[in-house]
Amino acid sequence: QYLMFEVNEGWFFRLLHFNFVSLFFIVSFLHFLKGFFYSSYRLKSVWSVGVILLVFLMLISFLGYVMVWSQMSFWAGIVITSLLGVVPYLGLDFILFFWGAFIFGGNSLKFFFALHFLLPFFLVFLVFFHLYFLHFYSSSSSLFFFSFFVKKSFYPFFWFKDLLNIFLVLVYFGFFLIAPFFFSDFLMFEEINFLVSPVHIVPEWYFLFAYAILRSFTSKVLGVFLLFLSILVFLGFVFLGSKKGLNDISNKSLVLVFVLLWFFLSW
Repeated sequence: QYLMFEVNEGWFFRLLHFNFVSLFFIVSFLHFLKGFFYSSYRLKSVWSVGVILLVFLMLISFLGYVMVWSQMSFWAGIVITSLLGVVPYLGLDFILFFWGAFIFGGNSLKFFFALHFLLPFFLVFLVFFHLYFLHFYSSSSSLFFFSFFVKKSFYPFFWFKDLLNIFLVLVYFGFFLIAPFFFSDFLMFEEINFLVSPVHIVPEWYFLFAYAILRSFTSKVLGVFLLFLSILVFLGFVFLGSKKGLNDISNKSLVLVFVLLWFFLSW
């Protein structure tokens, strides 16, 4: 409330931060899908760092989501941190460590804020290595052809491509000024009720697939295992080191299956 009503232009920067998270995930998912489609997992170092980047991006976004401290985000924080209880012997200790007390409250919020502030620096560190490996091995072409002598000129293809990307970002920027809460749930504006949980906990759209996996199983251990597996399974593709052409039908069929599963779980 202080940022929205007391700080000069605070409302603008809060809404900018809030809405560009969705844009960041849209771009990240599309980038990931494109890399999967073109079998970029053959660049093992680039792909592995990219998957780790995605995991930390989701973690940072969840920490920021909880910091809104509304009815929805509060109970989402309790549900997700309680999943640490599946760790044998140390589960309760992990929960109390992240809560900072015997209840999920103010200490938890301070700890989440510290992590939300510090982890992006580690994310930048991972981005540096992601780009380093990319430039070291060169990015994949449509024929999966590598050469230090045959390169594409930056102008005009990439120049116009970057201009198009900038234009699309500006379009999104204009959209969020018109409808700043389009991606938010109405319970994000409801004050916390420590005694009554929401009837339906609905996370942000980029977490819907993960929440659907958790709700699909009565066993918490199985749900948590499949939740992590749904992301970390992509690390297994680095072992598919065959040199088949990129027009391999099975590869593109697998991409289609993953896309359909994501939409099915997020529906």
